[in-house]
Amino acid sequence: MLKPGGIGMATIQDVAAVARVSATTVSRYLNHRLDLPDETAGRINAAIKQLNYRPNVLAKRLSLGRSEAVGLLTPDIGNPFFAELAAAIEDEAERQGYTVFMNSTGGHHKREVALLQRLDDRHVDGLIVMTNGPDDGTLAQNINQHDAIVLIDEDVPGVTVPKVFVENRRGGYLATKCLLDAGHTRIAHIGGPENLFSAVERRDGYWDAMREAGLVADPALLRQGSYSREFGKLAMNELLAQPERPTAVFAGSDFIAVGVLQAAREAGLQLPSELSLVGFDDMMFADLLAPALTTVRQPTADLGRAGLATLLAIINKETPPAVTRLPVTLIERQSVCPPKAQ
Repeated sequence: MLKPGGIGMATIQDVAAVARVSATTVSRYLNHRLDLPDETAGRINAAIKQLNYRPNVLAKRLSLGRSEAVGLLTPDIGNPFFAELAAAIEDEAERQGYTVFMNSTGGHHKREVALLQRLDDRHVDGLIVMTNGPDDGTLAQNINQHDAIVLIDEDVPGVTVPKVFVENRRGGYLATKCLLDAGHTRIAHIGGPENLFSAVERRDGYWDAMREAGLVADPALLRQGSYSREFGKLAMNELLAQPERPTAVFAGSDFIAVGVLQAAREAGLQLPSELSLVGFDDMMFADLLAPALTTVRQPTADLGRAGLATLLAIINKETPPAVTRLPVTLIERQSVCPPKAQ
């Protein structure tokens, strides 16, 4: 709407004139820094509505020294896990009055490093960083040059910024113990990249459970590669080619579990009677598989919200915990049963 008697959008001075108060009063009222009598507040609200006044967001940001935006670096927005995490961050950011600028890096460190420049250019007040590949030191060096960064889901060795993870090792233990409790002893583990933080922790959890049961993990039953269906199928085919195949598999992700399931079916094996299987993540498709997948559920949305809360604490000059850990839960379905008698 045009301002009274002139052209252009209404200004805060126009609102003040119509409401018969000062521009400073309007500004402090809109920023919730001033309590006014109902009658005065009503005049300001009526003037805002009459003039269709919109605050100058850019001026507000300049006065605060903030962009009121945060950046999110994610490896693959097409992956349901990252998509759910990003959605939770966006929802919570909107509730807190922040905009989220999202970038899918494809897991390439060069793109991750380039996007860190958003902080230098003041495009965002802080960054939430997710990566899914081992670092050669380049990413860590660049992250450590900034303060307003939070790592979530995966660690980067040598980085000193606050971090939010799930209890990966505990999850690996719960998954393996589920198979042990069912009577399995020849349990394979197919995990993510060999040196990736989450993959290492989940493998350590597998070893913890095996040692607790008085068993030694057979190196021939261990495979590390990627959190993908393709790798799950490849690794399972290798395990099935051994003279003595495993009777159960702990897959380091539900995507790996889908590949394991595909390889087992193509080999003519029935699940779970001839092969028990436990995954990790509890993706939205886990209970739709046949059999429905027993898996370790990580609180994906909570991980995103905790990451944003940590970042906002930094932006507000508070001191968040160096590391935050969120619990995981074993979700038991139909993909595990006792092994067949040999």
